[in-house]
Amino acid sequence: ILLADEINRTPPKTQAALLQSMQEREVTVGQTTYPLPDPFFVIATQNPIEQEGTYPLPEAQLDRFMFNIKVDYPTLEEEERILATTSFGDRPSVRKVLSAKAIVYLQRQINQVEAGPLVISYVARLVRATRPSDGSAPKFVRELVDWGAGPRAGQFLISGAKAVAALDGRPAVTLEDIRKVAIPVLRHRLSTNFQAQAEGFSPEDIINRLLEEIPEPVIPKYE
Repeated sequence: ILLADEINRTPPKTQAALLQSMQEREVTVGQTTYPLPDPFFVIATQNPIEQEGTYPLPEAQLDRFMFNIKVDYPTLEEEERILATTSFGDRPSVRKVLSAKAIVYLQRQINQVEAGPLVISYVARLVRATRPSDGSAPKFVRELVDWGAGPRAGQFLISGAKAVAALDGRPAVTLEDIRKVAIPVLRHRLSTNFQAQAEGFSPEDIINRLLEEIPEPVIPKYE
């Protein structure tokens, strides 16, 4: 598990060095390529782009991250607990909960969760609707979005929905599972234009509207 803390404070060349490890699961030093262990994944934090000394991540880098999860300020109770537990210089205890072998096993089990043709059709139409150049894109997307999500977004929507279904003890993905992961999967893959920003539309607003407007696939009736 690679934790890249405050990744957007690193210069673009350093950010780009992560691309090979995230996509190819290997790193190259000189003329030698080293495979990375299994499991391997990257978790990164970033500061708000408005802060001084930050660099925006390139689209190719953002697209490698499955989720973009926004962490707000803690609640009053959470902040009090943070202050209480960090004011005495005590080091928190860390205990192992899963082995690497167990993580790989769980990943394989989640991959076995069924995603039927209707779910795949819905995901494909949802992702394509985020692209202003696509004929299926609604008018508001063509007006407010510079570019939308690529095929990797659909793959991550299905993978995330499989995890939701597995955690709920179900053997198959539902459309509601797709909706649950839509915002964290898509929000960093949509680039809004100046008009959207001037009118106060965020990527989350556009995704929510798409979820309302994209019709569910029709279940065929057999006579």
